[in-house]
Amino acid sequence: MSLTRDWWLPRLTIRCALLLPFAALFGCASAVRRAFYSNGVLAVQRLPVPVLVVGNLTVGGSGKTPLVIALAHALRDGGWRPGVISRGHGRGESRHATSMEVTTLSSPDLSGDEPLLIARAACVPVFVDADRPRAARTLLAAHPEVNIIISDDGLQHYALERDIEIAVFDERGAGNGCLLPSGPLREPLSRAAALTALVANDSGGHTAARGLYQRFPAMHQMRLMPQACYRLGNSTEMNALAALATLAPRGRIAAVAGIGNPARFFATLRAGGLGSGSGFTEHVFPDHHAYTRAELASIDADILILTEKDALKCAAFNDDRVWVLPVTAQVDNTLIELILEKLRGRQAA
Repeated sequence: MSLTRDWWLPRLTIRCALLLPFAALFGCASAVRRAFYSNGVLAVQRLPVPVLVVGNLTVGGSGKTPLVIALAHALRDGGWRPGVISRGHGRGESRHATSMEVTTLSSPDLSGDEPLLIARAACVPVFVDADRPRAARTLLAAHPEVNIIISDDGLQHYALERDIEIAVFDERGAGNGCLLPSGPLREPLSRAAALTALVANDSGGHTAARGLYQRFPAMHQMRLMPQACYRLGNSTEMNALAALATLAPRGRIAAVAGIGNPARFFATLRAGGLGSGSGFTEHVFPDHHAYTRAELASIDADILILTEKDALKCAAFNDDRVWVLPVTAQVDNTLIELILEKLRGRQAA
């Protein structure tokens, strides 16, 4: 069992316990850094428009990107004109010195995979930069019509002042409840008291997350809803849609995931009808993995099913075996109402 897997167990393993002194040091450093920003020792930049940050208190993917897309649509429906900023994980580090606009035609190795997914799905201006205040200023200069910035991740990026903070948890909850490197927490759970909202990307039935729901009963609910699959290759079926279960009779299936929580993707496939019979083989890659043509070709299967984030980096391979399973976030209406209420309050101030 890997150390990362140990983090998500509800109990503290011996291996994680041995790292508690380092977790204490991490917590002290994090608290001092946060205090420096709150006391003005380090500069905090204020934008002329409201800022909404969607992030994590834990490491690993929890569903932030689908939530950002859903919030962008909801804000636009509410009369706002949102833009999105992101670090752009997966970009070459040498490209982080400047801000870059992400369009639907951008290359994922230049933009990062998640920003490109947002640009295509949300249809709003998207800019990437490791310096989030600079990304936001560049976006506003290029798109003066934008009147609210959504930051994809960046909850711990205190250099950018924010009006609304949202943290997303998935079915793993807060794991063992310890800070890095002894556990999965980037900040202590006490930080949640200062956030605008907590979002649970889970139905609430997973044992690992129950303690978190009991501690924060006001968490808003969100679920990732799988859509019809589509074919990524260059065959005549490229634009055809298919239900997951209809792929099972077509041959041997391999599920490929390079995301923060691949187990959730595999569980979605099983729930969608691929759990019976021979099922599928699981192929896990690191989050934001840059796939090669040879890696996909080496997988012995008749059908490869990928997440949309992974598929962005495989589109040029023209592998007819690749099918993509998109998901959309179904968000609690009370969360949207809370956000709009906060924004109205800022306008009136």
